[in-house]
Amino acid sequence: MALTLPPGLTPPEVAFLCEMELVTIIPRQRLEGLDLLGGPIPTLQPPYRTPLPLWLALLLKRQRRANILPPPWFSVTSLATILELEQESPSFSPPPSLPSRTNTSPPFVASATADAPLDGLPYHWLELGEMLLDAAHDDIPEADTVRRLMRDLREVRIAKMRDRVKVLEGAREVKMNGVGGMEVAEGRAFIGGVVDGLRKIGASKELSRREREAEERENGVLSDDDDDDDEMEM
Repeated sequence: MALTLPPGLTPPEVAFLCEMELVTIIPRQRLEGLDLLGGPIPTLQPPYRTPLPLWLALLLKRQRRANILPPPWFSVTSLATILELEQESPSFSPPPSLPSRTNTSPPFVASATADAPLDGLPYHWLELGEMLLDAAHDDIPEADTVRRLMRDLREVRIAKMRDRVKVLEGAREVKMNGVGGMEVAEGRAFIGGVVDGLRKIGASKELSRREREAEERENGVLSDDDDDDDEMEM
């Protein structure tokens, strides 16, 4: 019997995709290059910076073979600025600006390397930040403050998503510009439940309206017949 899968990506699947993001590392020892499905990995030579997929960078970090450089937006100053913007504006903070010349689009641009933009949260900001805080907290300046700012950002943005859902009954669409991948995956069940509930309410209202119109039409026909009978008797 085939299992029924939920629509869209689940949070574990989004986290798996996030591990393909490129981050910048500083190797602590020389390592030979590798030929991977995603492309060749150059020879790692300390102290030169090298961009690597997040999954490989986390592996080398756990083996104490490399340090991970956090992206510029993953700092106390940048996160505090973005949090202030989120609290002052009813909309989500804009995503980081794209390079002037690129052949890719979000979420496949290099948004987690050491030279990434610092003016916005990238598509995988939430899951990437949690992975870095979990495996490389010693490479992040003021990691405890960064963790607190990430928690505050998440709470503010979740409240905004719920406010967006409240207007679904009177609008056909809601703008979610700037929402991250994990936020979409986690909010899909809640938003989908609200949309299904509104759809059922709308169907019930439509059925009640049709029944009322049919009853009024039937009563109107009966009244006309009664008038004709009275005229015939006269």
